[in-house]
Amino acid sequence: MTGRLSPLKRNPSFALLFWATAGSSVGTYLAALALSVDIFDRTGSGRWLAALLIADFLPIVVIGVTLGPLVDRLSRRRLMILSDLVRAGTFVALPFVDEPALIVALAAVNGIATGFFRPAAWAALPNLVSDEDREQATSLLATVEHIAWTVGPASAGLLLAAWGPSTAYWVNAATFVASALLVARIPGSSFRSDEPITKGHWQDLREGVGLVFTSRHLLTVLVVWGTAGVATAFVNVGEVVLAKDDLGAGNIGLGFLVSATGVGLLIGSFFAASALGKLGMTRVYAGAIAIMGVGFGLASLSPTIAIVAVLAGLATIGNGAAIVCNQLLVQRGAPDAMRGRALAVLMSSYYAVLGLSMAGGGLIVDAAGARVAWGIAGCIYLGAAVLALVLTARIREVSVADRADEEPDGLERIRSLMDEIEETRRRERIAADIGVRTREAESRPSP
Repeated sequence: MTGRLSPLKRNPSFALLFWATAGSSVGTYLAALALSVDIFDRTGSGRWLAALLIADFLPIVVIGVTLGPLVDRLSRRRLMILSDLVRAGTFVALPFVDEPALIVALAAVNGIATGFFRPAAWAALPNLVSDEDREQATSLLATVEHIAWTVGPASAGLLLAAWGPSTAYWVNAATFVASALLVARIPGSSFRSDEPITKGHWQDLREGVGLVFTSRHLLTVLVVWGTAGVATAFVNVGEVVLAKDDLGAGNIGLGFLVSATGVGLLIGSFFAASALGKLGMTRVYAGAIAIMGVGFGLASLSPTIAIVAVLAGLATIGNGAAIVCNQLLVQRGAPDAMRGRALAVLMSSYYAVLGLSMAGGGLIVDAAGARVAWGIAGCIYLGAAVLALVLTARIREVSVADRADEEPDGLERIRSLMDEIEETRRRERIAADIGVRTREAESRPSP
């Protein structure tokens, strides 16, 4: 346990980012439930709920497609602070808003700010820690996001039940202010190692997209996690129907299922660095996604909510580990000066796939049921695991080939050094032989 937490103890800047991310993430997930309940209570309309969900993830897609280079060009620290303050401002305003359209509009502003904060935070992470702490720090940052995933909605539920949405909004604003204050204490120079060199916004954007498609590490994340995103959408859409209708578990059963997946995410992300150190990227990444496929596939056949929750919790252990692998692949595949835009492109691609797949998942759930949707999701996860196995193995093969290309020069230097040593020894033997003969000649009596 101590070793896993060592980056927090050794590195004050990372500790500040860790706690800032904790506060920001709790606010983000608290907001998701509070806004959903508020808009539904005001309208009783599924269409307004859908509009709210679109307002939540669509800005992330738009930022990746159009504004990703700003994460690299602007000060990451200032961008994160501004994002937190904007989000705080939206939630200070929400208690005074009654119109559903204005609530959705403020939610969209909040989504835009979140779309800048997360890429900036993750892009800055490698610069805040040493190389030896990078995997563990990535694991810890993913873990605290998943803790927020569990704590945020639960806190929102308590606040909504006791005092209503206005109090939830005020508390949410406070979490973002606290995050901004913590980020402000981190030295600005710590957020990047390479100075940004811009060639113009659209050229920077093209370079970011091009990097994703030319870097084997980034392309692996794009293909593998995009494929997994289709399955995740099917799972998310079918979750409520499976728990409440197919299994008759009601809201309590649904809450139990959601909590189990949160615990799985925590375990997977927290222990991912240790697994990577022992097994390597290929085995952990492919194995983690395979666990997701097996877990959700078996859950689709399970007769009770308890068994489904246990299997879903096991599946999301793989999910938590895979998320850490994604971030490490991005860190290894993107230089610091382009990491922010690469993350923005990957996030926007994933959320675009997720949104479109949710529409398809809804059709499958309506036509064939939630169990079928989860069964299909399990098969898709297994396909993504095969892709992860193949693509990460190709990364390793390229690394070995690169070393092989460099090896002849190294061998040549070794051979040259050995030749020099042998020549030195030969000269020493000649000198020694001459010395012996000289002594022999001097020891003979004169005629």
